[in-house]
Amino acid sequence: MGISGFEPTFLVGFEAVRENHGPRLAGLSGRRLTGFALVRFAEDGEWFADCPVVLDFEGVRVEVCHWRFDELSIGWNAIDTTAVITGWEWSEFTPVWSSADERLEPFVGRELREASLLEWCPSGQDLADGAIALEFAFDAGRFCIGNGLDENSIEVGDPHPDFVRHRHS
Repeated sequence: MGISGFEPTFLVGFEAVRENHGPRLAGLSGRRLTGFALVRFAEDGEWFADCPVVLDFEGVRVEVCHWRFDELSIGWNAIDTTAVITGWEWSEFTPVWSSADERLEPFVGRELREASLLEWCPSGQDLADGAIALEFAFDAGRFCIGNGLDENSIEVGDPHPDFVRHRHS
């Protein structure tokens, strides 16, 4: 993708994600969300949801990227959001880092109460069964970065009832 520092390690399933990232996610509690970055196209401002979402919690950055129906990569303090995104010469669009997003902006400056893993457990079988999303809960509400079927999605508010919340202690 031409993103400086982005070397994803995609994991599948709750146990793999919890084992690799659970303690660090739990350690974000009590920190303020001081900023975020996501990739938009310079030409029209559209969010390119295939690229990671970077959240800054007072100097600890968590980098979230979903792929395929059930793969999730979480990185820590690796992506350089000040570097130009390269390798897009073939495209008519120019990807750039942006700190503008109406869903995330209301949470900047707020203290994180809890980060949880959400596991998609629908009543019927579907391709995303077992996919993992990250939920960030604040006193003023919550948002979730989930799998939008081969890309990231951002939802504000309570998660869909088919998600099972796994809290960290």
